[in-house]
Amino acid sequence: MEIDRHRVLDALPAMIWIALPDGQACFVNQSWSAYTGLDLEQALISGWQAAINSEDLPNLLERWRALLASGQPGEMEARLRSAAGGYQYFAINCSPVFDDNGRIVEWFAISTEIGHRIRAEESIRQREAKLAAAEQDFQQKALEQNERTFQRILGSIPTLAWTAEPTGAVEFLSRNFLDYLGITAEEAQGWGWTASVHPDDIAGLTSTLQAILASGRPGEAEARLRRGDGQYRWFLTQAYPHRGDTDNVVKWYGSIIDIEDRKRASESLRDKGRNLGLIVNTIPVMVWSARPDGSAEFFNQHYLYYVGLSMGTKDWEPTTELSEYWDLTASVHPDDAAGLDSTLQAIFASGQPGEAEARLRRYDGEYRWFLFRANPLRDETGNIIKWYGTNTDIDDRKRAEEALKRSEAFLAEGQYLAGMGNISWHVTTGEILWSEPLYRIFDFKPGTVITLERIASRVHPEDVHLMGDMLEMAHRGESDFEFQHRIVLPDQSVKHLHLIAHLAHSDSGQIEYIGAVLDITQRRRSEEALEKIRSELAHATRIMSLSALTASIAHEVNQPLSGIVTNAGTCLRMLAADPPNVIGARETARRTIRDGNRAADIIARLRSLFGKKSAAIEPVDLNEAAVEVIALFSGELQRNRVLLRTQFASGLPFVGGDRVQLQQVIMNLLRNAADATIMVDDRPRLVVLGTEPGEDGDIRLFVQDAGVGLDPHVSEQFFEAFYTTKADGMGIGLSVSRSIVESHGGRLWAEANDGPGATFSFSIREYVRPDIPSHPSSVTSAPASATINRGLS
Repeated sequence: MEIDRHRVLDALPAMIWIALPDGQACFVNQSWSAYTGLDLEQALISGWQAAINSEDLPNLLERWRALLASGQPGEMEARLRSAAGGYQYFAINCSPVFDDNGRIVEWFAISTEIGHRIRAEESIRQREAKLAAAEQDFQQKALEQNERTFQRILGSIPTLAWTAEPTGAVEFLSRNFLDYLGITAEEAQGWGWTASVHPDDIAGLTSTLQAILASGRPGEAEARLRRGDGQYRWFLTQAYPHRGDTDNVVKWYGSIIDIEDRKRASESLRDKGRNLGLIVNTIPVMVWSARPDGSAEFFNQHYLYYVGLSMGTKDWEPTTELSEYWDLTASVHPDDAAGLDSTLQAIFASGQPGEAEARLRRYDGEYRWFLFRANPLRDETGNIIKWYGTNTDIDDRKRAEEALKRSEAFLAEGQYLAGMGNISWHVTTGEILWSEPLYRIFDFKPGTVITLERIASRVHPEDVHLMGDMLEMAHRGESDFEFQHRIVLPDQSVKHLHLIAHLAHSDSGQIEYIGAVLDITQRRRSEEALEKIRSELAHATRIMSLSALTASIAHEVNQPLSGIVTNAGTCLRMLAADPPNVIGARETARRTIRDGNRAADIIARLRSLFGKKSAAIEPVDLNEAAVEVIALFSGELQRNRVLLRTQFASGLPFVGGDRVQLQQVIMNLLRNAADATIMVDDRPRLVVLGTEPGEDGDIRLFVQDAGVGLDPHVSEQFFEAFYTTKADGMGIGLSVSRSIVESHGGRLWAEANDGPGATFSFSIREYVRPDIPSHPSSVTSAPASATINRGLS
């Protein structure tokens, strides 16, 4: 469309040129170039100023800036040099072109030769000067005669001319003017001629003429005048002041020029230009065009705005150097400029469409990646007459590509470090694809075609049935499956693998499983080693606890043994009586049996507590287990003068765990609490052991002491292996206790009390089995004042 518009303008016989909103010339037609001898390229780089008479150039530039600032149509006058070298006066009529939002998108200008008018006016001025010098004594008569002569001259020239008083009241209209309007001289006098002005234009024309009269300077205005047959046509009214000896305006001279054809041409060009300009500047793409040799000649507003080279400022001078502006690589990143220029030159040389990528600097200095595309426009003969191009922002795509590359690199490195690989298996076709790490895990040569048979050749003989189960589940269409199995490598080494797969339907509708294979050999070995160490530590802790509790156990066993001896002696005395007290002896014998059983129970608990055997999960009444520990540890509490208060909650369900291991934890917490109060002398050495319902159905057991307390910042260190605050401690008890609790799915933690001392707690899940109902504990809650107080004196 741009080329069609230029061809239309070139076909017009008028001298036409077009400028951007900021005044920069962007087009001159053939008539203008033919007259001035300047081609388009010379005109666009401010060479057009060479065609202006140097005396007229300052006023022309000043008038041009005023029109740009006002945004209104106007006229300029200047002498233009022809290609032959002579100068002629031209009236340059400029009109702005607006878009739908009222913004100026272009300026259209037509240069009209007015040499005849200038010569006529110059002849008039010369004649008036001669008459004034020769006949000063008869000035009035000469003036009248000169006026008549001037009117005859004006009446003879083919121009609609007029004269007016300093106030603007018309006193003379040329015969051509009167005949055109179809009115008499009397009807035209004063402001009567304005009756022929179009009603829509009268207000604007009157206002403009009044402003020209008030300024005392030449001016012009446009309006539609009614011809004698009633038709309206556009005319350009031009007014020029004539000043007397005192420099006052004594008369106004003017001419009326028919500009109807020019207006129609301008309107047509304006419509075409507006439509094309709106299309080019509205599409959300940076558009540019270049000459056949590849030199840029046009950038749309999106392009100019993006690179910060918009020419829409009012302070712009037509002489501004635009050599950098008309360069496709001017705003390109220095590292990309050479490559882009080379690629574009290759595209221009080939005459074929092409594209290139480069970073383009935004107006704020930021560089973003763009895709440069170029496409040639050819004439009817196939010759390239122009290149059109677009720049598309691909920075987000480039960043995404780079992020994807980094992600793939990170994934590959992560898979390598984690010993993991991805696998895809099409069940129907048997096609298997997997990532590079799996070749290393299975010890296959990279690139080897993977089949189920090859995989099965690596599976451990004892785990082949697991692979069979997996295949059966896959053919049934199970959504997910997970297996852990072993493989045997050619060097007979064994690896433990963990496979996780998820069902996904491919585009063709076939069943496909996407999964991951993780080498867990090291983890399995570490777990086995850790489990062995935990077992050894737990056994060592129980053995260490034996020495500390020996005295307490002896005390507990001594009580039933003493009872047995006492009861046996009493029984003998009752049997020796006369008569024998058989009933009393029988009751004494029953008490002897009771004390014997009690001693046996104590020994059995001692052997099970400190025996080395694996944990057995069973329903455990936490209250009863705690009471049994208290019975074993009561002697230790007596010797250290520790008050033990119990706060057992009633109705608690069973917990699931190994009774002996849980008692080991309770004993360890109870011993630590007792040790924490040994150094306390200013308050009772109080320890509280209790149970209560926890969160989410858990059961909580706590041991609270009034001892020296703990530092909140190091509370977690208490559970680290070999960390201890005791001079004779090994730092193993709490570490093993936490391991036991966590192996039961529970949690062990420590908290500082609001007052003195600390509280150690652990929580265990409720035991749930369909065949064993949960029932409340048989141990009732003890009152807050209940205290086990043995040997405090």
